[in-house]
Amino acid sequence: MSNFRHIKRLFFLILLSAPHCYAHDNPIVEHHDYIKIDKNLTLSQVISLTLEQFPDQMLNTARQQEANALQQRGNSWLAGAPNFAMRYQDDLPGDDIGLREIEAELELPLWNWGQRSAGQKVAEEALLSAKEQSSILNLDVAGLVRNALWNIELENIRYQQAKSNQNISQQLLNKIKRRVELGDLPRTDLLLAKSDHLAKRSLLTRAEAELMHARKSYLSLTQISIIPASFKEKLSSIVEISANHPKLAAMNAVVRRKQAELKWVKSAGSGQNSLILGGKSEKGDENADDIESMSVGLSIPFGGSAHLAPEIASANLELTETYAERARLFRDLEKKHHEAKHAIEVSRTELKLANELKQISESLLKMTRLSFSAGEINLIDLLKIQAKSLDSIRLAKEQEIMLQKNISLYNQAVGVQP
Repeated sequence: MSNFRHIKRLFFLILLSAPHCYAHDNPIVEHHDYIKIDKNLTLSQVISLTLEQFPDQMLNTARQQEANALQQRGNSWLAGAPNFAMRYQDDLPGDDIGLREIEAELELPLWNWGQRSAGQKVAEEALLSAKEQSSILNLDVAGLVRNALWNIELENIRYQQAKSNQNISQQLLNKIKRRVELGDLPRTDLLLAKSDHLAKRSLLTRAEAELMHARKSYLSLTQISIIPASFKEKLSSIVEISANHPKLAAMNAVVRRKQAELKWVKSAGSGQNSLILGGKSEKGDENADDIESMSVGLSIPFGGSAHLAPEIASANLELTETYAERARLFRDLEKKHHEAKHAIEVSRTELKLANELKQISESLLKMTRLSFSAGEINLIDLLKIQAKSLDSIRLAKEQEIMLQKNISLYNQAVGVQP
């Protein structure tokens, strides 16, 4: 018996030590997406865990591989793959006097003046751009996680308020049922109270569904079933969009790479110079001695500007498109910054007004309930005032969440990582 008590106590301690479950009691719909609250988990850790399994993470690896390949090309001593050619000739099908020639050539493509350094510059800028793109991915994922977390918080507030509203409706229904039984109220009031209760239950069902959707979005994004207990952020002191913004820094890195690629295309000139090393073994007839010789040649292309012009134009077009994209990005970032700043100002004002309205509504609801109990007003008036009061209470709670969400969105807009 003592062993059973020991096992029971151990099981109880395990339950106490487990993270608190971010779920709700007595669910209406059987489908649930449970999320556990971890007090030791931080917003930064959630973002890191999300990045580990985020699909776009594969692009970072591919960009790194590309940069390494470009670096390998730039570090090569030759401008291209060497070519080896061999030729054999004799007079066996004809005179057959023993004539024989064997000739071999090795062609080595050479770098044009400044071409190798241009290739190394492309590799360098590609590596820097890959690092900046990785930072952008981190920031984008941070924005997705921020939004998902605050959506859960907002839907949870709505669900909790809908649940509270249903409980209040149930309590009122029980009171009216009792008063109808005592003959104090007409039976129509009972039907009206039941109708109101069913409406509140319907709203609770919808709120529960929206909460489930928000949780599922978080689970799909992060691939984890835990959530930090607190993820509030301090408002960043950055007041404007500058060149230090991660997205602008990444775009500047792309611009520098495109500039380097344009120089690389121009450095090709009319084509690659080639050093040709050859060797030849020959004899005139079978009684003659072998003659061994070697040759050195140089191949220099020229007059190819007309053929290179389309490649230069194409590279220049890509560079110009990048300039335009950077300009559009800066405008978009400024717009989002302005909207985020304005949203915080609006939220602060609305929160102040909502709290004042909440206090008035709570006092009015209390007085209305007393008046209904005293028979001074009818049930319809009570339900109307109660609905408006409960909406005011819900709005005040929502505005508190919206202010915190808008602060996180502001930090996201100015490029601040948690």
